[in-house]
Order: sequence, then structure tokens, then C-alpha cells
Amino acid sequence: MNSAPAVTWTGRDVRSTPSVSGQQKRPLTGPNPTDRGKNGSKIHLIVDRNGLPLSLGISGANMHDSLGLEPLVRGIPPIRSRRGPRRRRPAKLHGDKGYDYDHLRRWLRKRGIRHRIARKGIESSQRLGRHRWVVERTVSWLAGCRRLHRRYERKAEHFLAFVGIAAALICHRRLDR
Repeated sequence: MNSAPAVTWTGRDVRSTPSVSGQQKRPLTGPNPTDRGKNGSKIHLIVDRNGLPLSLGISGANMHDSLGLEPLVRGIPPIRSRRGPRRRRPAKLHGDKGYDYDHLRRWLRKRGIRHRIARKGIESSQRLGRHRWVVERTVSWLAGCRRLHRRYERKAEHFLAFVGIAAALICHRRLDR
């Protein structure tokens, strides 16, 4: 990686399996607006420009994507560079219209991160698609892990651990080439 990574963020819905006693509320689940209100979880991730996951998180399916941006950006580990100190933050962040909020733009600017967020009602998402396909490809790689298709785990920490294992496998396969 010669230059700073371009970071993009997205969310993905995962449906929770109902418990034997009916719809039981588990930690970090919520009514999924796209699946008739069934409880579900959402996987959030930040990837570099090659599609390697840098930061992962989970939330309830009804949580807005913009609420998870700050914890994910804070969770990016230091990036080793060939020269100089390790990078503690990405140089640029691409986001879709779900992150078009002034407080997020100010927060990113204060941290020294340039942002490219599509504005609601002004810009089309077509231009952002040149960068967004990398995230969608990573999400499809995660979808290839059958364990993540449904959330069988009762504890959110266990589900996050399986997401982390899947991300580690993606990194291993990608870097092994």
C-alpha cells in the first residue's frame, strides 16, 4: 500500500433465528424493517481500497447506519507504512447518502479525515459506485460464510467473534495470492 487507504463503510442485515419459545429479544438485535419486523442484526464494516476489512461491528437491524460510523472509525487499528510512523487514521472516507449529516462531516474533519459523502437530494449515488463496489464485494465474501447468514448465537460477543473469524479468513485468502 503505497498511498493512504480509501475507506468505505456499509451495513448488512442478518436475521436472527427465533428461539424455541418464540421471538426472544437478544442483545444487539432489533426489528428488521426489511424482513416483516423480525428480530435481526446488522454487520457494519470499514474496508480499505482493496476490500480488506479494517474494522467490524454489529448492531440491531433497526439502528441507523450513521450511528455506527464513529465507533468504527475509532476502531481502525494503526496501519504500518514503509516509512515514518504508523498511520492512526485513514486519509479519506467514502460514504453513501446514509451518512450525510453535518455532525459526522464535522467529526471527520476534526479528526483530519477527508470525506466524500454523497449529499441527499443533490448528488446521485452513481459517482460513488466507483468506490462502493469494493465494499459490496467484501459483503458478498462475508455472505459466503454460512455461519453469518443467520444469527444462531445468543450472545452478541460470540456473533461478533464469528464475524471477526470470517474477516480474518477473507484477509488470509486475499493476501495469500
